[in-house]
Amino acid sequence: MESCCINQFLEGKTIFITGATGYLAKILIEKILRVQPNVKKLYLLIRAPDSNSAKERFNNEVIKTDLFRVLREKLGANLHSLIQDKVFPVPGDIACDNLGINSDMQDEMCREIDIIVNSAATTRFDERYDTAIRINAFGTLNVLKFSRQCSKLKMLLHVSTAYVCGEKEGLILEKPLHYGETLNGGSQLDIEVEQKLVEETLKDLKARNAAEKEVTLAMRVLGIERAKIHGWPNTYSFTKAMGEMLLGHLKEDLHLIILRPTIISSTYKEPFPGWNEGLRTMDTFIVGYGKGKQNVAMGDRESILDVIPADMVVNSVIAAMVAHRNRSSHTAIYHISSSRTNPLKNTDIMQFSAEYFKKNPWINERGTPVKVKKFHLLDGMASLHKYIAIHYMPLLKFQ
Repeated sequence: MESCCINQFLEGKTIFITGATGYLAKILIEKILRVQPNVKKLYLLIRAPDSNSAKERFNNEVIKTDLFRVLREKLGANLHSLIQDKVFPVPGDIACDNLGINSDMQDEMCREIDIIVNSAATTRFDERYDTAIRINAFGTLNVLKFSRQCSKLKMLLHVSTAYVCGEKEGLILEKPLHYGETLNGGSQLDIEVEQKLVEETLKDLKARNAAEKEVTLAMRVLGIERAKIHGWPNTYSFTKAMGEMLLGHLKEDLHLIILRPTIISSTYKEPFPGWNEGLRTMDTFIVGYGKGKQNVAMGDRESILDVIPADMVVNSVIAAMVAHRNRSSHTAIYHISSSRTNPLKNTDIMQFSAEYFKKNPWINERGTPVKVKKFHLLDGMASLHKYIAIHYMPLLKFQ
């Protein structure tokens, strides 16, 4: 898609972005401001008690990050005026009715918003079930309810995950999840029943005066159990699937676009290569290897890790906006992935990591470079037993 077409589309638009301090939303905000400073308004939902706190979070957690370095260099002192004119942090929370937005601000937003991008989510795989269902399922429903009040709205774009499709193999089609459907086909999913189960479990824990740690553990275990009963591997993908179901079931004539990225990694090119924030998914293993803390793992050497750079996901978000600029009641679903055109195998990750850390060694707390060792990927119990026999059994003989 031509950049001029995208720039033309974004000009004069008012866009509402939820989860604005999240990883993906930050990159989306930066991209819009960089390529089309003549966007009309960006309303950004930020979890905060008041307007000043929302602005403070936006400045500290978004604008001051290294991500905005290119924009700062490009605009200099003019960046501040651009932010003042175009960006409006809104205190609220998708887990609340009307997204926790006060009535005056809500009325103003509903008159002006052209596009809503819902990127708010909790992405922890083993999140507390009560938290995950509140944000990923019913929070998404709250965004839908808010969308219906926006008189000019052209589309609601919902960022989901490819793993709502579970752990299937082969080519996975871009099909909607129907309300109540499960992945194992052996049960019926009732989201209201799931919510009642959460409430009853919490009530029981409270009656037993359970400590907060016990409550957290119980909620995490419950989420994984309920996910696996219905065919999902974890609480995250399960509750994100619920969110999609609620959108599809209750959207009526709303123009809905669902994007399902796979594993989101650091940026490929924009605003510069390699920007990341925190340790995400496979980053934990790569950093552990670079620090010399981990050089062995279980897995199939030929398994494909479907990874997609964050800026490519953001480009897909904007491209979807442009492609669906004409209002429609149709639901569009897009998988944003790489494994079909540019597959990345476990062996590739091992090779790239080893090559990188040999050229760019990690500097430890003593100021000395860490020399990485050969990475061992064990593909079964036989290789695990062999590894233990070689690396650990001789040491035990001397004790």
